Amino acid sequence: MLLPVLWPRRKVDTHKGDYGYVFILGGSPGLTGAVCLCSQAALKIGAGGVLAGVPKSLNSIFEIKLTEVMSEPLEEQGGYLCQGAWKTIKEVLSRIDVFAIGPGAALKTTTQKLILKVIETVNKPLVVDADGINALAQNLTVLTRRKTKKIILTPHLGEFSRLIKQDREKIKKNRKELARKFALKYNLILVLKGHRTLISDGKRLFENKTGNPGMATAGTGDVLSGMIAGLVAQGLECFEAAKLGVYLHGLAADFAVKDKTQNCLIASDIIEYLPKAIKAHK
Repeated sequence: MLLPVLWPRRKVDTHKGDYGYVFILGGSPGLTGAVCLCSQAALKIGAGGVLAGVPKSLNSIFEIKLTEVMSEPLEEQGGYLCQGAWKTIKEVLSRIDVFAIGPGAALKTTTQKLILKVIETVNKPLVVDADGINALAQNLTVLTRRKTKKIILTPHLGEFSRLIKQDREKIKKNRKELARKFALKYNLILVLKGHRTLISDGKRLFENKTGNPGMATAGTGDVLSGMIAGLVAQGLECFEAAKLGVYLHGLAADFAVKDKTQNCLIASDIIEYLPKAIKAHK
């Protein structure tokens, strides 16, 4: 089986700055694991560095849970990211190559306002998932005002239903057309997750065939977002990064499930088996 995208190989004379820095914006009380999974996946796929922007009162948790990932304590209200965090985000922009937005961010109004500010203002590649998508569902016009041309949305069926205000069953019957139309309308890359995940830029459509039902467990979407962001950080074009990320995400799960079984598969297993998925194509 061939990779859908050429794997980015490393030069002999190289350093971590050659492989990009990912900024992951998210985290809230009870949802710290989402940022950790996303961060670890971005590093595991090959990003040069990862900086997790998290609520400052939760920062000590991240410093304990994450060894290789740096953390950036951000302004918050009661443990939830708030608009006051924007000042610090602006200060680190010059050091960042790609943003992953939304893992574990929660649905507080002040957090949603911050997320929408970042999406509208930051002129860097963006990977938007989870509560980042839920924030967009409240104000889709932000996508038409954004500065960046490089944005990837990774909704599951329920999140996509909220985005386009259509019933899930109707979406299931017309997934390909609806994915294409949405991507074309908003000039973005859409990753519509589910059985045979779809990736579209409005013109091209890729249907992924790796993966298994064991992936229906908490945190697998956070892992995918980190993987895609890590690939973009290494210089892959957004559509290609989304294709390769989704393919390897499913393939790693396929290797993992042989040892773990579908019932026992958890999100961190996908990160653990990612090297095996990559080595299968070396």
